[in-house]
Amino acid sequence: MTGQSDRRPCAPLDAWRNFRNRLVADPRFRRLAAALPFSRLIAEQATRRIFDLCAGFTYSQTLFACVELGILARLADRTMTAEELAPDVGLSAPAMERLLAAAAALGIVEPCAGGRYGLGLTGTIIAAEPGLAEMISHHRLLYADLADPVALLRGRRDGTRLSAYWAYAGRPAAEAVAADTDAYTTLMGATQASIADAILDAYDFSRHRRLLDVAGGDGSFAIAAMQRHPRLAATTFDLPCVAARAEARIAAAGLSARGAATGGDFITDPLPGGHDVATLVRVALDHDEPTVARLLRAIHAALPRGGTLVIAEPIAGTAGAERITDTYFGLYLLAMGGGRTRTFDDFRTLLKAAGFVRVRRIATRQRLLCGLVVAQVGSPPL
Repeated sequence: MTGQSDRRPCAPLDAWRNFRNRLVADPRFRRLAAALPFSRLIAEQATRRIFDLCAGFTYSQTLFACVELGILARLADRTMTAEELAPDVGLSAPAMERLLAAAAALGIVEPCAGGRYGLGLTGTIIAAEPGLAEMISHHRLLYADLADPVALLRGRRDGTRLSAYWAYAGRPAAEAVAADTDAYTTLMGATQASIADAILDAYDFSRHRRLLDVAGGDGSFAIAAMQRHPRLAATTFDLPCVAARAEARIAAAGLSARGAATGGDFITDPLPGGHDVATLVRVALDHDEPTVARLLRAIHAALPRGGTLVIAEPIAGTAGAERITDTYFGLYLLAMGGGRTRTFDDFRTLLKAAGFVRVRRIATRQRLLCGLVVAQVGSPPL
């Protein structure tokens, strides 16, 4: 299983690609292209793409600095000058002006009259979604791990920051304690709201009675599902120290009559029964094939015949999402120590091997970040 089954190039495209590359590699063609108005525009776009590939790290670090220094929060409802902002965050006025100019070029902030700055469209979206700022701050770990990408690809043996952060990466999950899991549980909960809404808008859980959210973290998705559907009961299953947090959040939401949290390790422990639908929200991509196959068999065993499994995560092969599924997650999961994004065909193969039938794909309104794969329980696998 390679994950490439639905995106294999064909021979005519190979021939065109070879012709195009030979042509563009010719210095005479490039000089001619730069001289003609229409082709000059194409050449400039290619130059910009190449520069963006080289300079991309400076873009991400500009955003990171704005979030870490609280620039977006300070500009959320007002405009300020560099001189006004600088003392609050411990920068000199020239350094702040440099940062604001860089952020303005990226649309994070916008220059206003009188040398003041306000939020740009990108900055406004980030400021309105607290989970985005949490995720951006979290990326300090990935940036450290990618300082030497070649060493990472060659399998560095000194460990990575991300593998230490995710408690279940590279060591038995049963050994995780609250100190290991608190940070990532908080992060996943903070970034769950918009994803949960997209899932609940795309799939109607009102047809079900009891939901089992496997590896459901602090209960954010289960709570959102119960709030959306007043007749739905839900159980969050996660490591014992994480399930304790979920139980507290469910109680705080006033949903203890319908909601519960159960502790365990889905790799070694049986899943709770009595549910007619199960969810895996951003779970499968964190794990390699043997673990995912084992997890799917466990869910199949826990659900009744005809029960439903809903998998929600970025789906490889989604048009326009390649930079997310292949570039970003390809390297992020490598640094984390395991897992990969999968195509719909990959999921269908894994699900059928586990005994699931009627496997289908459902798009969400956040299709680049989250698609759904839905399947029903069939006969037990051989």
